[in-house]
Amino acid sequence: MTQEQSPREDPHAPTGAHRTATREQWRVERIALLRREKELTRMSDELARERQELPWVPVEQEYVFDTLDGPQTLAELFGGRSQLIVDHLMLGPRMTAACPSCSSIADGVNGVHVHLENHDVAFVAVSRAPLEQIERYRKRMGWSFRWVSSHDSDFNFDYDVSSTAERPLEEYNFAPLVDEEDGELPGMSAFALENGQVFHTYSAYSRGLDAIWGVYPWLDRAPKGRNEPIHWHRRHDEYGAADA
Repeated sequence: MTQEQSPREDPHAPTGAHRTATREQWRVERIALLRREKELTRMSDELARERQELPWVPVEQEYVFDTLDGPQTLAELFGGRSQLIVDHLMLGPRMTAACPSCSSIADGVNGVHVHLENHDVAFVAVSRAPLEQIERYRKRMGWSFRWVSSHDSDFNFDYDVSSTAERPLEEYNFAPLVDEEDGELPGMSAFALENGQVFHTYSAYSRGLDAIWGVYPWLDRAPKGRNEPIHWHRRHDEYGAADA
C-alpha cells in the first residue's frame, strides 16, 4: 500500500462508542432483556383487556359520509360486521396530499385490512377532504382500503381531529391544547354495532398511535432504534427524490 492509498473502510465495522461483547456475554444480557419484554407483553395483554372493558357510548348523531357507493351512514360503514375501526387520516379540504406520517401508517394497514375484515372488523379511513380529492391521492399511493369523506358532517370535529378558525379544537388527546391548532390531527376511533345501535368504544391520538404504526415496532428492534432527531418520514413515492 502506497502513502497515497488509504485502508478501505469495513462497512460492517462497529461505529461510534457502543459497547461490544462476546456472544456469551451478549446472551446473558439478552435473556435478562427477554424477561423484561415478557413483562411488557403481559402488561400489553392486560391493557388490551382494559380497553375492551371500557363502557360503550351510544352515538346519537346521524353522520353521513360521501363514499364511492354513495352517501352512507356510520352504521352502513360496518358493512354487515359488528366492529368498525376508523383511521382519522389527515387529508383536509385544502391539502393535495395526506401528511407523510399518516401516509406511513396507512401503508402499514393497506395489507392488513383484508384480515380485519375477515375477522368481523370493518376498516375505513375517514378524511374531511372531498371524495374526488381522496380518490386522487389513494390512487397515487396504491391503497386498497376503503376511504370516505366526512366533508359535510361534524364527524371529524366531534372526534377531535379537525380544527378550523370557525370551529377551533379545544382538546386533543384528552387534554387542553397548549398551542392553537388549525387543520387536521392524527387519530383512530373504534365503534361497535349492536341491535342497530352504534357505540363509540375507543379513541387514540398522538403517540397512542405508535403501536399501530407499522414501521416503529421494526425500528424499535433495529440497532439504532428510531434514530430520528428530525422528522424523517416521506410519502413512499418520495424517497430518493431531490429535496425541494
